[in-house]
Amino acid sequence: MLEHPDAPISKKAKYNWLPDFVYGGIDGAVTTFAVVAGVEGASLSVGIILILGFANLFADGFSMSVGKYLSDKTQKEQFEKIKEIEFRHLKEKPEHERQEVEEIMALYGFKGKDLKRATDIITSDPEGWVDIMMRREFNMTEENIDPIKGGIATFIAFVLVGFIPLIAYVLKSPLNLSESQTFLATCISTISALFIVGAIKSRFALKNWIISGLEMALMGGAAAGIAYFIGVFLKTLLG
Repeated sequence: MLEHPDAPISKKAKYNWLPDFVYGGIDGAVTTFAVVAGVEGASLSVGIILILGFANLFADGFSMSVGKYLSDKTQKEQFEKIKEIEFRHLKEKPEHERQEVEEIMALYGFKGKDLKRATDIITSDPEGWVDIMMRREFNMTEENIDPIKGGIATFIAFVLVGFIPLIAYVLKSPLNLSESQTFLATCISTISALFIVGAIKSRFALKNWIISGLEMALMGGAAAGIAYFIGVFLKTLLG
């Protein structure tokens, strides 16, 4: 049975890099694995696999990390802007804002003296007052995000985990591997890595680690399978 993880309650939690690392790693492994599988399906050379694989690894990794940075930055700026507006409203029209808090508390079942007392307590602290308005009026909470750290964690994970589908091809000549052995090693290592990353993901996704790992492995395998057969199709089509 899954339980909610115990965590200390604090106003400002330390940035948690693990979710960004996990999602970056998943995307890196899946996309690079798909590139490798597609090229294998088209029966192209190892050199082309390495060129396309590494190009995807760094270009897509950079693109994803920039997207993560911009998304988190926009979310943080939007939150701060609305929070600033709410603080201004407390000064400009406190009675109206107090009435809104009272209406919110009434939704939680407070009545009569209890309703007045709950409203008094909340409106006595501007930070708490604005926080509840943000949550109930705009459905916004202060997310534990750091745009720069999130972008860096995403890029590092993308490159590190995304490199796994390329390892066998980098070592193909030194280890004297055949084409089939190389691709088989790539499939086993990448699917295993996705299973491990999926199992780690279960730590914050509140899901059984085996199920989470299998989901990631199947997703990666499916993406690679699609890419492989597209490669085969295009090879046949182009003769």
